Amino acid sequence: MAGGFDLRREPWIPVRLLTGESARLGLRELFLRAHEIADLELPVPPAAAGLLRILAAMTARIAHDAGERLDDAGIAEDTEDWHALRRRVLKHGRFDPDAVDAYFDREELAGRFDLFDEQRPFLQDPRLIAECVDGKGAPNTSGVNKLVLGRPTGINGAVLFGHFTDTAPVPVPAAEAVWHLLAQLYFGPSGQCTPRRITDQRTGSGDAAPLRKSVSYFAWAPELFKSLVLAVPAPQSEVDWTAQDACPWEEELNDPLGPLPAVTWPYRLLTGRFRHAVLLQPSADHRSVVDAYITWSTHESPLQARDPYQILDRRKDDTFQPREADGARALWRDLDSLLLKDSQQDAQRPPCLEDLPKRLLPSLRVRAYGFEQDGQQKDSVWFQATTPPILQWQEETDAEMAYHVMRCHRVAEDAASRLDFAAKIAWRIATDANTDASPKSKVKIDRRKPGPWASAALSRYWPLAEREFWRLASPDQTTASVERPFVEAALAALDESIGQVGRADIRVARARNRARSILLGLLPVKAA
Repeated sequence: MAGGFDLRREPWIPVRLLTGESARLGLRELFLRAHEIADLELPVPPAAAGLLRILAAMTARIAHDAGERLDDAGIAEDTEDWHALRRRVLKHGRFDPDAVDAYFDREELAGRFDLFDEQRPFLQDPRLIAECVDGKGAPNTSGVNKLVLGRPTGINGAVLFGHFTDTAPVPVPAAEAVWHLLAQLYFGPSGQCTPRRITDQRTGSGDAAPLRKSVSYFAWAPELFKSLVLAVPAPQSEVDWTAQDACPWEEELNDPLGPLPAVTWPYRLLTGRFRHAVLLQPSADHRSVVDAYITWSTHESPLQARDPYQILDRRKDDTFQPREADGARALWRDLDSLLLKDSQQDAQRPPCLEDLPKRLLPSLRVRAYGFEQDGQQKDSVWFQATTPPILQWQEETDAEMAYHVMRCHRVAEDAASRLDFAAKIAWRIATDANTDASPKSKVKIDRRKPGPWASAALSRYWPLAEREFWRLASPDQTTASVERPFVEAALAALDESIGQVGRADIRVARARNRARSILLGLLPVKAA
């Protein structure tokens, strides 16, 4: 297997330029032109979440001011010094071309940015070709369909999800294969995988990737240069400061049976916690991938570290866990967790959103990449979303707006919860002749048969609530009453879900009136 797809040069990263044009760039040109780029345009959000971590690591190697780089451990000893250096880097407005070339032309990294290099293909393990074999020593690959997210594997879903089968796999272009390589390393499943024979044992199970079922949040500037510099995580106290720090392509391959290297800042924190090993098999012309090995990389317990781009939510036992991705949850419902200080709520905002440069705040948005999955094999939906410039409303800068956003969100959530309850009550009254429909009677919900009205009402409510939220999320609305708009949105959603009621539908009419009274109970006494 020879090289032939150099990620420094090959155009594999889709971007949108400030001029509005779309382009595809290699790593070198991406950094050289980062100040001319408005956005990344990867169509696979899990790949984008992984790519930004890779690019943040490279940024830490490249970005400097007067020879002081963002990965300087000496400067990182003082957080204020590190943030001052970041401000100076941002003032340059672009990456130093000489620093970009110096990094990508490092002699010891020759071949390591090549997707199909024979010795060290980028982010892959060439040992798999000898270790993923069957009982007779023949290659035992995972298949290209296993690599590409969204393709079916085996016989399930071949018609429902696409015309791909394991008996006639369709090659994937090399540029797109990189996206799915990143997605597998950061979001891959746990459980059964292609067996890997290292000792006499042929083990075929592994752990979930470090970002599985999570959502990542990044400070998003008008130019990619600023977005990448802001993506470099500030020094963290939880990492090991005594161990040597490096990215996987900068050091030797890990021993899959040995202890894990310490989590260090910033490189292993961003790129060194993978649980999968992958090896891509190229076509003869090296322009596509025709097969792949995907297996486990270690069975050691994962080392804990605070991901710099995730919200942490408090559990019932007072520990914290990353907020899970939910394809039905709009990004605006996370805004108070991004704006408020940790001490004010049961959530910790991403460290990458702390201590942002004040002069940039009016222009900074939040970009979210999420992948709704279970902990093992099921992938549901991925998503990408971007807010308006809301980071100027962080509590440290504009406490009034931060708390106003929190109030709007909480009222919206309360209205949704009450709507869910009211719709289930209405269904019970309308369909059970033995249920007392009088206004003050106690109605018991059948949890096994909640009826269709609740889910239908909520699906109608959330778009209405989002519209009201953004109308209220304005400095001139901070003293306004926010309950009625969300209650009215809930009432409209309830009516739509129940539908028109004829004169003969007296029981349905009573059920709807009862549900409406439950919703109106959310209004303050004077407003009601």
